[in-house]
Amino acid sequence: MDNMDFLLGPVLFILNLIAIYDVITGPKNTTRKILWVLAILFLPVVGLILYYVIGKKNLFARPEQP
Repeated sequence: MDNMDFLLGPVLFILNLIAIYDVITGPKNTTRKILWVLAILFLPVVGLILYYVIGKKNLFARPEQP
């Protein structure tokens, strides 16, 4: 179990950094950006999942066909 924790921590940290970068560089207004960053920082696993499920616009949308 220690090996799993040893691997999961850095992976979660990197995923959180990627999500925070995505929030900051995204088109949302400043208030929403601050709220998402706080959610990701204070709830690392849940905040990350919530951001990619409900916060990221069109994550599961199909690309438009020309």
